[in-house]
Amino acid sequence: MAQAQASAAAATSAEPVLRLSGVTKRFGALVANDAISLGLGRGEILALLGENGAGKTTLMSILFGHYLADEGEIAVSGEALPPGSPKAAIAAGVGMVHQHFTLGENLTVLDNIVLGTEPLWRLKQNRAAARRRVEDLAARFGLQVEGRRLVRDLSVGERQRVEILKALYRGARILILDEPTAVLTPQEVESFFATLKTMAAEGLSIIFISHKLNEVMAIADRVAVLRQGRLVADFPIAEASREGLAEGMVGRAVTLPERSRLEPGAPLLKMEGVGLRGAEGKVSLENIDLTLCEKEVLGIAGVSGNGQAALAALISGLDAPTAGRFEILGDAITAASPAAMLKRGVGRVPEDRHATGVVGDFTVEENLALEAYGGDRFSRLGFVKGAALRRNAEEKIAAFDIRGADATTATRSLSGGNMQKVILARVLDEKPRIILANQPTRGLDVGAAAAVQALLFQARAEGAGIVLISEDLEELLQMSDRIAVLYHGRLSAPMPVEEADLRTLGLMMAGHGAAGHRDEGRHAS
Repeated sequence: MAQAQASAAAATSAEPVLRLSGVTKRFGALVANDAISLGLGRGEILALLGENGAGKTTLMSILFGHYLADEGEIAVSGEALPPGSPKAAIAAGVGMVHQHFTLGENLTVLDNIVLGTEPLWRLKQNRAAARRRVEDLAARFGLQVEGRRLVRDLSVGERQRVEILKALYRGARILILDEPTAVLTPQEVESFFATLKTMAAEGLSIIFISHKLNEVMAIADRVAVLRQGRLVADFPIAEASREGLAEGMVGRAVTLPERSRLEPGAPLLKMEGVGLRGAEGKVSLENIDLTLCEKEVLGIAGVSGNGQAALAALISGLDAPTAGRFEILGDAITAASPAAMLKRGVGRVPEDRHATGVVGDFTVEENLALEAYGGDRFSRLGFVKGAALRRNAEEKIAAFDIRGADATTATRSLSGGNMQKVILARVLDEKPRIILANQPTRGLDVGAAAAVQALLFQARAEGAGIVLISEDLEELLQMSDRIAVLYHGRLSAPMPVEEADLRTLGLMMAGHGAAGHRDEGRHAS
């Protein structure tokens, strides 16, 4: 390892544009970054890996001026970077593109890019000069997008180009990309990687934060791995392997669970011609046909915003269909009721574990009991049974390997993976017949994701049917028995996973193929 680190250091010393030296950051007793030293060469793409809580976000926040380091220093092109100042970071040529875009949807592309770059005392924008500069940047780096279009009319891939152009317009020479491919189709990822290579060839230096090891292997020149706040690996990508990177992230060998072949059982959930309209009459889902059987994982692919939230709301009981027939275990669903869905045997793993999966200020034991409707398991005559609550939590913490917690720990203090285990422990404790798993591994490192997937496979083996909604096509191909694609509220006919591949699914997600062309009428699932 020392030799690999030495070779990486030599590679970046030729033209260092960024150097972090002994950066340490503490939050109370927690050491988020522990004496991290790291370099970045001109025109280099550095992948930054680490499990949840490893310190990646903290380190990048220090670099971009959102946090102050307790110790250490940062230099850009040999000049010390003033700490705690995003303005100084931008002026030094550091740009950051967050996973969740920060664009004004009611503004044009040009307005979003230029916003905040001109002094307030200037009475009139020089829009012609700004447009020429944006067009030059777009042509130079392969980031074409029409400046007059409103952001709300752009695809996800186009919005990402706008975010990158914002950083380049401000003179970025070092670009931090946080999970940049999370919402892109495979074709968009391919185009995006070509853009990154063009940018690197032009001399831009890139820090690429990702959980997707295959993409890291494809795009990076060098990889650095953080674990528990420390830099544990730093070497050229040519010396890396997918298995070695996974082990470096979690400190142990990681084995992904494999899908076993199971014969599907009786139908559990059926939708026939189901539609859903919002309060203002906007169509969220149209003409959905879907069947889920026992011992089956039905994968739902699609770019974010194509109806996944609406489909999840139906299955969760948050909405009722406005057209068609929806059945759970043979019973028609005509009214929205989450409690009724739970009683019918529907378990829900929501998309956003922080906002809707747990109550962050509640303890682990309280969150584990949130969906225990009815009966006297945890209460009697309106009084909580503290001993039963505690015993349940201790059993679940042990059974589901929920780490860094006891029964009285505030749930918001858990890592993403352990918070997800709390949700799964609560859901699986009820032995649901149907499980809605909505983005169950989003934001999780490879070790935590493998643990979550193993728990879902175990539920499938015990007879549950699982609707797996995910934007990670590799996960869908790994876990699903059948896969369907949502596009603009319409669902393609599910195909056996053996007939699916990244290219076909990517085209369907972009509106080419069965999911995008279904005007000829309904189809059976």
